[in-house]
Amino acid sequence: MDEQTRKLYEECNTGCQMAIESMQQIKDFTQDTTLFQLIEKYIDRHSRLGGNAKDHLIDSGNEVKAPGMMASAFSWFSTELKLNLNDDNSKIAKLLIDGCSMGIKTLGERANTLNRADKSADALARKIIKTEEEMIRELESFL
Repeated sequence: MDEQTRKLYEECNTGCQMAIESMQQIKDFTQDTTLFQLIEKYIDRHSRLGGNAKDHLIDSGNEVKAPGMMASAFSWFSTELKLNLNDDNSKIAKLLIDGCSMGIKTLGERANTLNRADKSADALARKIIKTEEEMIRELESFL
């Protein structure tokens, strides 16, 4: 596996892991059944997509890295603080939409920068971006 492909798979895996961690945390504050089920659905999708990236990395003998400790801690602290102030559906949807937007931006930039990565890595990155866009559309009804 070439370096650009490895880096893109790593970005896909890390992004999905961070998304799952954030959604798991937010899910604990969710009282609306429909919103809860939506979050569960996207945890499952991100698990499968991240697992795909992880499998490619492992199969090619690469180490699978966890998200940075500082990024995870900041995300946890920020989410806890915001939701303890107001945990209504609108606030939850806004936090999730912000996370999706950040994921789209970060992964889109990395996919464009790592433009020599193989087609399967690029396709996975684009599929994750599409999943984030779909999630935003579904969350809009909770605003």
